[in-house]
Amino acid sequence: MKNHHRNSTEQTPVDLSEGDSNLSSMRKAWHKNEIDANTRRWLALDERYFLRQTLSTPCLNVLESCKDSFITDLQGKQYLDFHGNSVHQVGFSHPKVIDAIIDQLRKLSFCTRRYTNIPAIELAKKLSEIAPGNLSKVLFAPGGTTAVGMALKLARTATGRFKTISMWDSFHGASLDAMSISGETMFRKQVGPLLPGAIQVPPADPYRCLWDTEGNCEICGLKCAAYIDYVMEKEGDVGAVIAEPVRNTSVNPPPPGYWDAVRKTCDKHGALLIFDETAVCLGRTGKMFACENFHVVPDILTIGKGLGGGIMPFAAMIARPDLDVSPEKGLGHYTHEKNPVASAAALATISVIENNNLAEQACRLGKFAKNQLNLMKNKHDLIGDVRGIGLLMGIDLVRDRKTKERAISEADQVMYECLKRGLSFKTSQGSFIPLSPSLTIEQSELERALDILDEAMTLVESR
Repeated sequence: MKNHHRNSTEQTPVDLSEGDSNLSSMRKAWHKNEIDANTRRWLALDERYFLRQTLSTPCLNVLESCKDSFITDLQGKQYLDFHGNSVHQVGFSHPKVIDAIIDQLRKLSFCTRRYTNIPAIELAKKLSEIAPGNLSKVLFAPGGTTAVGMALKLARTATGRFKTISMWDSFHGASLDAMSISGETMFRKQVGPLLPGAIQVPPADPYRCLWDTEGNCEICGLKCAAYIDYVMEKEGDVGAVIAEPVRNTSVNPPPPGYWDAVRKTCDKHGALLIFDETAVCLGRTGKMFACENFHVVPDILTIGKGLGGGIMPFAAMIARPDLDVSPEKGLGHYTHEKNPVASAAALATISVIENNNLAEQACRLGKFAKNQLNLMKNKHDLIGDVRGIGLLMGIDLVRDRKTKERAISEADQVMYECLKRGLSFKTSQGSFIPLSPSLTIEQSELERALDILDEAMTLVESR
């Protein structure tokens, strides 16, 4: 690799979190060179009327339409969307989901509290049938963050304990309760006191193992899992462990045996295991639920994002039946909890996934893409690591494979070169490029996306 990578252009300091910086010099150059006057006018209005916040303002672009695996901006340019905020399992604007929404809007558009409705009941039944193990009691929520909040309340009620263990570098939502158990600094810093009893531990990360610099988990004996047992022993009253079974934005599957060890630790100490699958559920990892890849069933499972078919904001908490212990409390009590339109969208989404074998397709296309990315790694020194489980994939860019120094500026450059060529994704942790296409993507479209990535990598390395 050329030395200039070590002396990359000066840019705004990057918070190594789950998104790319909206304040980088590359973002400014993108707006100047790739965005027309009409789009810039709308972006200015967006910044004028929306409260500014990190990762969002100024926005990257203005979209006009979306369909299948593509998004289209105001200038008519199409992009293969390998980000999609993790809602696009069935692609964008799937006709069966839209038809289900329209049909339901004409019948029952809203369900007043104290009443129920058939689509909500049918969806709860469906989720109880397809969820792993004996998870069969359901509550709905407007979004993944609120589903996580319900799970925390249920764990407190069921165990009589308020302490939780979660992972550094995790993300469970931006509300105060979910933010307290998340492990990303940008959501936690300078906001004052957070939820009491929230304990963070190092994540299971074989790529940046804190115990063994080679990431050899057999040598270290799963110390990351043993540490959770140690913390539980010392605290004595932990009510729950909450975690993503695989970290979405950095694609970090845990080492073999990790979740089995954590499951046993929770059982030993009387704590509940909560899996937050908001971003990785419904076929993304090659299984309907990500935890099925690790053969471990949690006590509570939260899902969201794609549950609404990429159209309706919707999420669910699915729990063991013996945790139905709060009839006198309000675990959720949200206005749109049993939204019939969102329920119809979710039923249609699950139907599309099942009838088109999208989980199996994610497994097949994911293996193909991971193989291609590994071939790309042999070609590009910038690629330090290739990760993938189903169509949850990504590459980690480094300036030196031995030291694993993050190639932050280079990742930014690769992203914008891909955008110019019609491929959209975000960066994560400064140097990681997550790649999450719709599960309905055609292999030819996937190949085109990988070709674009290859071209961009070649160009950046030549500078």
